[in-house]
Amino acid sequence: MIKIIATLLTLFAFNVSHAKVNVGIILGFTGPIETLTPGMSAGAELAFNEAADSGKLLNGQGINIIKVDSTCVDSAAATSAAESLISQGVTAIMGADCSGVTGAVLSNVAVPNGVPMISPSATSPGLTTAADNGLFFRTAPSDARGGEVLADITSSKGISSVAITYVNTDYGVGLADVYEAAAEARGIEVTVKTAHEADKADYSAEVGVLSSAGGEALVVIGYLDQGGNQIIQGSLDSGAYDTFVLSDGMIGSSLTETFGSDLDGSFGSMPGSLGAGAQKFKAYAEANGVDPSVYVGESYDAAALIVLAMALGKSDDSASIAANIMKVANGPGTKIYAGEIAKGLELASAGFAIDYDGATDVNFTEVGEAFGAFIEKGIQGGAFVDVAQR
Repeated sequence: MIKIIATLLTLFAFNVSHAKVNVGIILGFTGPIETLTPGMSAGAELAFNEAADSGKLLNGQGINIIKVDSTCVDSAAATSAAESLISQGVTAIMGADCSGVTGAVLSNVAVPNGVPMISPSATSPGLTTAADNGLFFRTAPSDARGGEVLADITSSKGISSVAITYVNTDYGVGLADVYEAAAEARGIEVTVKTAHEADKADYSAEVGVLSSAGGEALVVIGYLDQGGNQIIQGSLDSGAYDTFVLSDGMIGSSLTETFGSDLDGSFGSMPGSLGAGAQKFKAYAEANGVDPSVYVGESYDAAALIVLAMALGKSDDSASIAANIMKVANGPGTKIYAGEIAKGLELASAGFAIDYDGATDVNFTEVGEAFGAFIEKGIQGGAFVDVAQR
């Protein structure tokens, strides 16, 4: 009998130590940023797998990653996808991505079910005041600052007049309003500000309006895989514009692969850092076969914060994760960088304070969103290049 009990206890201990935590990733694998999201997912998976492979997460628990499609633009589809994550028992969500679907997932799924979510890329200022019950965080800074930065860069180029086209979503509306006010405050004339949809077959009417208004450059606040790219194509074909000011949603290799040197001299900005932490992440990601491109570092950091919060709270319970995210993000404590998740797990599990800086110098405001730095991007020789950190 004693031998049987001992065997059962051993089996129980084995099963506990080898249980898996369910975590969700919700990103727009289809839709207007579909060329960006595979990299973002790879960044998050890199962090989750780093934690699981270390054997230091909750006494050796593994991680079961469940991925679903937000579509980026369809709130009903995103809500349904997020509900499927809940039904599969996830205790935290990395995502969503675009601001409108992120707000829908937060209010319709995360809050009612008490599940924390960390978005790596939802930047609408409206999310700052969303009713989130302490469950929503984002590793990308708000467009309330992003629009100011983009206007600063525009002014530094000596541009005195612009036309603005923006995608008709929470993201586009919010960033366009901030940019317009910031540009005008810097003496830049806004000749027209007009919306476009992300899923039309023909944008000749929109290009016509923008062309008639004129301006030294066209500000394109939108998505690089639907809408924004087509407006650029129409503008180049018609000769209306040859210099483009690009929001973060327009920055990605698929844009320069399409237009090449035709975009030389155009520029934009995106959240990110060129500091030591970012360089460590770049080396670590590339060594693991991950391209550290747009929002990949923010995705890695979002996933890292989830597992480190589990370790600090010694639990994969959703409420415990939510309660500990700010503690690991803002310290004070031992600095943890990309590739050091095992170290962070070991310290946090032992009750030591940590301060996760990660890939993007993570530091949250009191409402749980990144203060964040921005990278000025230019296009030279048909490719995006880093110009400066702002």
